[in-house]
This record gives sequence, structure tokens and C-alpha cells, in this order.
Amino acid sequence: MVEIKTDTALEAMREAGRVVAHALAAARTASAVGVRLHELDDVARAVLTKAGARSPFLGYQPSFAPLPFPAVICASVNDAVSHGIPNGYRLRDGDLISIDCGAELDGWTGDAAISFTVGTPRPADLKLIAATQQALDAGIAAATVGNRIGDISHAISTVARKADCGMPTDFGGHGIGRQMHEDPHVPNHGRAGRGFLLRHGLTLAIEPMLMAGGRNDYRTAPDGWTLRTIDGSRAAHIEHTIAITEDGPLVLTLP
Repeated sequence: MVEIKTDTALEAMREAGRVVAHALAAARTASAVGVRLHELDDVARAVLTKAGARSPFLGYQPSFAPLPFPAVICASVNDAVSHGIPNGYRLRDGDLISIDCGAELDGWTGDAAISFTVGTPRPADLKLIAATQQALDAGIAAATVGNRIGDISHAISTVARKADCGMPTDFGGHGIGRQMHEDPHVPNHGRAGRGFLLRHGLTLAIEPMLMAGGRNDYRTAPDGWTLRTIDGSRAAHIEHTIAITEDGPLVLTLP
């Protein structure tokens, strides 16, 4: 069931989104060569605690997962596409890291992700991150009243194809509001003019995940959570929670 939010609810979701933005910014600032991934989780956890928010990630267990997620962020490094579990891995010079974070505040949820490099960047990684950002921007631009979910999906996949990047076919964006994952599903591949009609008050998490190798398939790591590229190529993941409004798409996960 798709819930259309009131303008009051959108303002509440914007507050939850701000918490997410601050947590991601803090984790990015703390990311440096030698820092362990679980230390970044501690940084984000402190931001959520200070804001009086809870994590929708911590303890979350969808049907595909063998155990509840044990952290408040996903930290996916290099060939990890998404859902990486923060562990004792120390960041190295040139790593590409994607951090995904959510926050629930006063009953409403925000969800966003960023990708960046640590230390000396590889030009190919910067190109991949830029393409992922362009795909997100294109998806958001298509999120207007009267369009359909397929228009968002088509916009994202068009950018990915032009960049010769693959995307995991089974994962994409989603509705969001009182819960982190709500209807409708927002595929990163799709046909324009198809799918759910976009209307004022619909809130979505749009999240392209681009894989530099150009393949759309992936493998699941032994931890049961982390998605990795089949060929070992690098991946990037960038996400925002947005609202469809009569005045155009409104990004809710900005500081």
C-alpha cells in the first residue's frame, strides 16, 4: 500500500533527513587512511543518539538476510556495491567507500548514501562517482507530478548505460515514510511512462548503484549481506530521500 504524505509529514521527514545528512557528513569527515569501518559506525551512531533518533538499519532483517544487520551504517568498500557491514577493516589510501545511513525521528524516516574516495583518488573512481551522482540527479529530475516510476528508472538507467556501468538488477529505490522500506519499489532499470503515477506527497528513496565493470550481476559475500561485483570492479552508491511536490522534487536528506 502506498501512503501519500501530508505537507506536515513532509516537514517531519525533512527533520529526520537532516539527521541522516549530519551523520553521513560526520562519517565522511572521520574517514581517513587507517580508520576502521566500525569507527565510522560509532561516529554516525553518536550523531543519531544526540539527535534523539533511532537507526532503522540496526537489527533490520529482510527475507534474504541470514542475521539482523548489526550496525547503523552500511560501509561498502571498493568492489562492495552496498550493504557492507562495518568491521575492523582499516581504510587504505585510494579506497572508494560508500556509506548508507538512515534515521527515524518522531515516527518518520530518512535514508541516504554517499560515495567518496579516501586519500589519493583514482581518476576512474572519480569518474564512477560522478556518473552515479549524475544518475541520481537524473532520477530526481524525473520525479515530478504526472510522471511515473518508470520515468525515474529510465532516467537512471540511461545515465548508467552512457557511462558503460552496470547496476544490480534486484536492488533499487523504494517508498519511505513511517517505515524505511515502503511501497512502491523504484527500480534502477525501467521503461518511461510505466509504473505508479507520481503525485504530490509521495516520498521515495532514489538510489542508483553503479558498477564500473558494466555487468548487472553480483554476488553475495559470506556474511550474507554485502553485495560485491562479480568481476572485482569498483562500485558507487549515492541516495537521497525525496518528496514529489507540485513545485517539483524536494530533497529531504540535506543538512
